[in-house]
Amino acid sequence: MAGNTIWTIKKLIQWTTHYFEQHRIDSPRLDAELLLAHVLHKPRIYLYTEFDLIVEPQELAQYRTYIQKRVSGISTAAILGEKEFMGLTFAVNDHVLIPRPDTETWLEKVIQYHRNEPGLYVADLGTGSGAILLSFLYYCKEDKGLGVDISPEALAVAEGNGKKFKLEDRVSWRQGDYLTALEEGEVFDGILTNPPYIPSADIEGLEQEVRHEPLLALDGGKDGLDFYRKLAVSAADHLKEGGFLAAEFGIHQSDAVVNLLQETGKFDSFEVITDYGGIERAVYCRKKAEA
Repeated sequence: MAGNTIWTIKKLIQWTTHYFEQHRIDSPRLDAELLLAHVLHKPRIYLYTEFDLIVEPQELAQYRTYIQKRVSGISTAAILGEKEFMGLTFAVNDHVLIPRPDTETWLEKVIQYHRNEPGLYVADLGTGSGAILLSFLYYCKEDKGLGVDISPEALAVAEGNGKKFKLEDRVSWRQGDYLTALEEGEVFDGILTNPPYIPSADIEGLEQEVRHEPLLALDGGKDGLDFYRKLAVSAADHLKEGGFLAAEFGIHQSDAVVNLLQETGKFDSFEVITDYGGIERAVYCRKKAEA
């Protein structure tokens, strides 16, 4: 990016798209546009209506910094400090997992199942940015929830997002280690979770931008199933009869996760939810009624 070049919006987008393609960045043009729009404090559509606008030197300097971060493996969402999820824009940082479209596919279905059941009380285990829980509460207008995370820094992000969406009166936050953070006898109408599910040995092989995310949100133990074993042991103790459990898992983990839950004999009505690419992405089931 030559310093003596007059850089218009159009020229910058074209150059950056090509540069990102060379560095094998996914969605190179989209990332170029998102970063530039953020620098200019404008919506993306502005870039298309002002193609010939010359970018100011201080804006160009900031944009160069963003480009360098992106090719170093930091995701666009982490650079911008925000990520759209379920039609909402969540604040994110390097203390939380970046919400992903794959998660939207199963959460949308869970919301459809329960959005006409007012008064539910749900828990989100490993809440991170709060994206799953807050999206559920945003669209299920009369429900309440508890978000649990071991990281105080993550909870600070989640709490900020809750305030942003004006959900403070319907959500609470608790620091603790997954299910052990729940009190004895504390029960919910539903438990939502996107736990760490990457086998420990596979962490180093992840895409560079994923490895910039917190290890605690990624590492699922030797076989990636540590947190599902915890769910199998204790989740039913914290659900009302008929209460639901919805848990995301990794590719090729569907059978193992479902088997762990089925073997407890405490759940029925199993459904494996696939994403838009047809990949099995989450399990949904309900606590059996006691005989």
